[in-house]
Amino acid sequence: MCAGVRRDATGSDAGDAATALVAWGNAWLTGHVGLDEAVDAVEKVAGPQILSDVPAGAGAAAPGEAGPGDVTLRRGLGDLRVNGMTGLRLALPAPGDPLGLTGPPGFNRAAVDAGAAVIAVLADRGVGLVPGEDRRGSSYVGVRWQCHDAAPGPPDVPPLPDADRQLMLAMRDATEVLLTVDDVDGVPPEITDALADLRDPDRGDHPLAPGYPQRAHRVAALAGRLALVVDLARLLEGQGLTADQMRRRSEALRLLDRAVRRARVAACNSAFDPVS
Repeated sequence: MCAGVRRDATGSDAGDAATALVAWGNAWLTGHVGLDEAVDAVEKVAGPQILSDVPAGAGAAAPGEAGPGDVTLRRGLGDLRVNGMTGLRLALPAPGDPLGLTGPPGFNRAAVDAGAAVIAVLADRGVGLVPGEDRRGSSYVGVRWQCHDAAPGPPDVPPLPDADRQLMLAMRDATEVLLTVDDVDGVPPEITDALADLRDPDRGDHPLAPGYPQRAHRVAALAGRLALVVDLARLLEGQGLTADQMRRRSEALRLLDRAVRRARVAACNSAFDPVS
């Protein structure tokens, strides 16, 4: 879990907020939805959102909407597009694994601390958006995207077909481990239910937006379900396991988490891939 955005009443976290922003932002940039529809969809996932320290050229928020130097998500996206934004990329880094990041170091550190980031790609530069919790008042909870300079070069992330294959292999291996080494009283029902959900292709839990390839929708949905398996398995530590079983379990979850993050990034960043 990230240090910035904790899960709220909707179950959203930094990765969910970043995934929604990239998916619906790219759907808007490719002409599949309007800006208002895109912003409404993003804020349905993670609540009201603002951008802080927006680069020169972005307008200020209207009175009462946000603090000094802040703009609403709708205005911030519009101004970034006016300034030449051509796409949004997802980053889901972890300590020792800067997945989706290209620097500079200050932006990378902030993104790793948060567990997620979005890079707005402009013609000659990038704007890195790092999510954090935004609280103004006793009941208001939203997302504040802190803007950073970001390197414009492409990140070292797997293409969607490779990420898809890696995810399937990691899922197979992790499922085998969880079903064979978990506690002697059996696999916790929460994990059993989550594993069973992996076999239901018609749940409709696709986190992407219109315009994405069908494969991207499928991979993103499976990655989201597997992320839940990882979270549950880490919360429900097995009891009565040997040291070797615990080691195997921990390694399987680490590899599954790595594959899940790569699959989510590859799916979200495939909006501009050539149609094959």
